[in-house]
Amino acid sequence: MQRTDKTKPNAPSIPRSHVKFEVFGQEMIEKQVKRSSNSGRIYLPSEWVGKSVKIIRLD
Repeated sequence: MQRTDKTKPNAPSIPRSHVKFEVFGQEMIEKQVKRSSNSGRIYLPSEWVGKSVKIIRLD
């Protein structure tokens, strides 16, 4: 019999409200997202253009 749900049996329950991330990188900037028509926007330094970044929502 094939399972129809996507959960694994006996998988530990992980609260969806908070997740811990461990990230290694070169530099960090904390900013607030500003409204930009139907989306949000964050301005970063021009030196970061072409670099790989990760965005983590804190609240």
